[in-house]
Amino acid sequence: MTYNDSFIRACRKQDIDRLPVWYMRQAGRYDPDYQKIKEKYSLLEICQQPELAAEVTLMPVRKLGVDAAILYSDIMNPVASIGIDFDIVKNIGPVIDNPIRTAADVERLTPIDVEGDLSHVLETIRILDRELDVPLITFAGAPFTIASYLIEGRPSKSYIRTKTMMYSEPELWHSLMRKLGDMVATYLRKHVENGGKAFQLFDSWVGALSPLDFRTYVLPTIRYIFDELRDLDVPKIYFPGVSSGELLPELNGLPVDVIGLDWRVSINEGRRRLGGSYAVQGNLDPYVLTGPSELIHQHAKRIIDEGLQQPGYIFNLGHGLFPEASIDKLKELTDYVHDYSAQVLKQRTTSQ
Repeated sequence: MTYNDSFIRACRKQDIDRLPVWYMRQAGRYDPDYQKIKEKYSLLEICQQPELAAEVTLMPVRKLGVDAAILYSDIMNPVASIGIDFDIVKNIGPVIDNPIRTAADVERLTPIDVEGDLSHVLETIRILDRELDVPLITFAGAPFTIASYLIEGRPSKSYIRTKTMMYSEPELWHSLMRKLGDMVATYLRKHVENGGKAFQLFDSWVGALSPLDFRTYVLPTIRYIFDELRDLDVPKIYFPGVSSGELLPELNGLPVDVIGLDWRVSINEGRRRLGGSYAVQGNLDPYVLTGPSELIHQHAKRIIDEGLQQPGYIFNLGHGLFPEASIDKLKELTDYVHDYSAQVLKQRTTSQ
């Protein structure tokens, strides 16, 4: 079995023959075979069955030909180990039975026990480490995004309770963030110890904050997590979620390898705001996939041309796949990115 390490190489700004491709939320929703599995099992039930979770993780690698797998899991999984009761409710998302509202609520959160409470996640990673011929990316939800669910009790558009705690009780806020930071760092370290080849920290909703508030209330914990994991010799990715372009200059100096970009900022502008320090990942608007093939190729070509201007680029979406996405269009897009980028890189090598 030949191991495809193009994703790892791109993360480290090394030479590649073609651009690596993977898609956020590639394991699931849009795939008819996954939908059949979901008729029998909930998301959390799939996660608790390592063989099944591994199979769902492998599906897009086999069907789409992507260059990395991302663990089938959910960002809420680790909070079950620190004392939070939740469910993933269809058409709503995470719903918390015991939201965090007071100092007593924060105080009762316990340290995570990954091997005791989340052994099924580690077993899934070990299975995939044996079976994959591409790198496995594992992931965790970042503290602000997790906190927004824990405090609001469910997904929110205004984050009013979250921001109220942040502004009115900053000491309580930072206490919660540190506990969640410890949870995330411990969780991700165990992933790597059991076979994860890279990891991504998803901060899906942090774009709701101004740069000043991000710098004050969130960035110290993000920096703490990556400092804690600095010794791990795997690519580290931070994705600050949607509408996060204004936050990019705040990330300079963060000890990570790759920054994920959403579609509201171009690859060139994202690199400029980041000071050229990082490999970047992104950033096709996933809903471009509703258009005809010619339009999809046009958008992908523009992004690829920008991505290839500097070393260190991974093709991805600017956010996760949506359930109505076409698996055929995704396969076609993957092939196009591979073929077109290979042509450009080959021409570049020939002309040197």
